[in-house]
Amino acid sequence: MSRYRNRSITLLSLGHVCVDVYQGAVAALVPFFVSERAYGYAAASGIVLAASVLSSVVQPLFGVLTDRRPMPWLLPLSALTGGTGVALSGVGGSYALTLAAVAVSGIGVAAYHPEAARAARAAAGSNTAMGWFSLGGNVGFALAPPLVAAVVATGGLSASPLLVVPAVAGAALCAAAVRSPAGQVPAAPTAADTGVDDWPSFVRLSGAIVCRSIVFVGLSAFISLYVRQRTGGGEAAGTAALFVLYAGGALGTVAGGRLADRYGRLTVVRRSYALTVLAVAGVLLVPGPAVHLFVALTSAGLYVPFALHITLGQDFLPRRLGTASGVTLGLAVSAGGLASPALGALADATSLRTALVPLIALPALGRLLLAGLREPISAVEQPPERRPRTGRRWRRAASA
Repeated sequence: MSRYRNRSITLLSLGHVCVDVYQGAVAALVPFFVSERAYGYAAASGIVLAASVLSSVVQPLFGVLTDRRPMPWLLPLSALTGGTGVALSGVGGSYALTLAAVAVSGIGVAAYHPEAARAARAAAGSNTAMGWFSLGGNVGFALAPPLVAAVVATGGLSASPLLVVPAVAGAALCAAAVRSPAGQVPAAPTAADTGVDDWPSFVRLSGAIVCRSIVFVGLSAFISLYVRQRTGGGEAAGTAALFVLYAGGALGTVAGGRLADRYGRLTVVRRSYALTVLAVAGVLLVPGPAVHLFVALTSAGLYVPFALHITLGQDFLPRRLGTASGVTLGLAVSAGGLASPALGALADATSLRTALVPLIALPALGRLLLAGLREPISAVEQPPERRPRTGRRWRRAASA
């Protein structure tokens, strides 16, 4: 069965690549909307908001549904929906239709993540394995800027329908994953068999993720424009900065899983938030080409805890894995998009740099929220002989 589990994780990770291309694509399209349609910062950030707001609200609802009943058919359908919305976003010049298109994409992404995280947890046996699944999403983010640049820079926004191609591939990969034997068996015994939901710890974790999200979405939306202004390097410099922000996360996610297996999840998460404070300060305050180095450090600080957020959330709510996944991957992550219009309005009124400076304080706030949390028990990390007994034998032992 381990062979089937490895195959299932591989397919889910590759499908995750194809879906999260569309989360990164929205931010990657912003500079082209600004240049081709003369949108201001506030109007451009409204596009990011449109992709985030429905995802923020809808994703936890999908999590509740998948807690009640697995819905593997959502994976290929949501991949196609996410890609179709982005593909249509460049068609026509109407701002309202652009907002509607990216909102449809946000719904597709929202539908994907809770069920995908549940399926990945079923196939995963460690933080490292979940890290590989999360890596897929971060690779998708990293591929979005060069993909969008290759399509839109050559054919303009009217060429955006070509961006549907990854969605078709993702739907095929997701369909293969749910047909895999590992995708059709329940997860290994976890704390859900005997555990108690720890809502106070989960709420604090979610608050920290919201802080992380505002930093990530704010930088995703504006780092390309900011680096263009800072270095005078044009579109190439801006695209490179956004690529570094996303690509560093691909490495950070896997590293986070390995570090957590050795040092513990909360230790790694807390230190990552502390690193992010210094790294974001470097991006905004250190002059010269060093900005790219600090973008890479920011990426590491933001992404090392990414997969650990998911497993921590699932273990704080062991009886509601779908809900936990929907919040940690959805509401808390997408909440950053809700702050982007405020950043855009402040940038229009002052300067882009001034608008981004408050992002330095948010990882520090997230670190404070994480203080005092205790590592939850995760039976999926234990060897079989040490896992809690379940079913009839467990009840008999408890009554003895």
